[in-house]
Amino acid sequence: MSEAVRFSSLSHLDCPKCGLRHDADQVIGLCTCGSPLLARYDLDEVRAGLSKEEVASRPADLWRYHELLPVRAAENVISLGEGMTPLLALPAYGRELGVERLLMKDEGLIPTGTFKARGAAVGVSRAREVGVRKIAMPTNGNAGSAWATYAARAGMAALIAMPVAAPEICRREVTVVGAELKLIDGLIGDAGAWVRSELAVRDGYQDVSTLKEPYRIEGKKTMGLEIAEQLGWRLPDVILYPTGGGVGLIGIWKALAELASLGWVEGPMPRLVAVQATGCAPIVKAWEEGLPESDAWPDAKTVAFGITVPKALGDFLVLQAIAETDGCAVAVDDEDILAAQRRVAELEGAFICPEGAANFAAVQQLRAAGWIAADDQVVALNTGTGLKYPETVPL
Repeated sequence: MSEAVRFSSLSHLDCPKCGLRHDADQVIGLCTCGSPLLARYDLDEVRAGLSKEEVASRPADLWRYHELLPVRAAENVISLGEGMTPLLALPAYGRELGVERLLMKDEGLIPTGTFKARGAAVGVSRAREVGVRKIAMPTNGNAGSAWATYAARAGMAALIAMPVAAPEICRREVTVVGAELKLIDGLIGDAGAWVRSELAVRDGYQDVSTLKEPYRIEGKKTMGLEIAEQLGWRLPDVILYPTGGGVGLIGIWKALAELASLGWVEGPMPRLVAVQATGCAPIVKAWEEGLPESDAWPDAKTVAFGITVPKALGDFLVLQAIAETDGCAVAVDDEDILAAQRRVAELEGAFICPEGAANFAAVQQLRAAGWIAADDQVVALNTGTGLKYPETVPL
């Protein structure tokens, strides 16, 4: 690697709505217009000084892509070994669905048991680097347990609010690492309102709610970087993602765009699919109606608790991502989610989370409709281990 390439090539932050450019080296949340901010990098510098081969020689964690991550100095990285999860072929289940080239990116094999560890690792590292010492967030469960865990490792305080219906293990994870936990009788939006009210009277906390700080998405985008590398820098035809706040899908879209700009991948982008449950499908409704943003979903409820997000702050980016990649948004029933969860376990020996199972229910639906072809290479993200959701499996 050329000495001209820094540990991070982070350049600035920009607003995808109004175009305003912001200094990255400050504690910052949303743009002044209310939009999430996106981190931008000096890709010319990376292209000139880093090769795919050098990346492949590095340790097998997400920090192998540090030039494309926002942490400026190696000593500021807070890590538990996250990243480089398996990309597994599912031959038996794929044959049953009529999709022979079906792959699963298994995020269950990661610290805290879900993909949320990626966003927490990068988000906490960067927050601490710019001077944050206390974080606060609402969560459906897994993000809160991940951020509380990484905050503990960083020596930071964490205030976590989650619905009382969130998975029990997530509550226990938050408690065991010493974070402050508030259980809310309501949904994630109610938890968010409580956090905002608390931060109005508490000093020193940064609100790290979904997309209210710019760096969670940078951790999530490493899923896209890994998929490309694991496939020999060739892109699949379809990538499915269970979509609540949508950060993972936006991150994968951002990662693939950065790789294309670097010249590390070629050809058409994978068609991105936002998967939701019929009990909470605001993105699907907006997609079907051709709207640029979603409306809040009333009475949201699904067994895939992690995607129970009635109104996502980044919904416009999710819709843009699926539109620009010729993708789609699809909703699946809870019954089909649980059936897919059981069938993947029976045929492939993988106990996946209900959010991940939603993807496989969607594969079945899209294959039956002809939207997915028999010879398409399809990557479905399992976003967490099923061990966090024992109640989804009857004894």
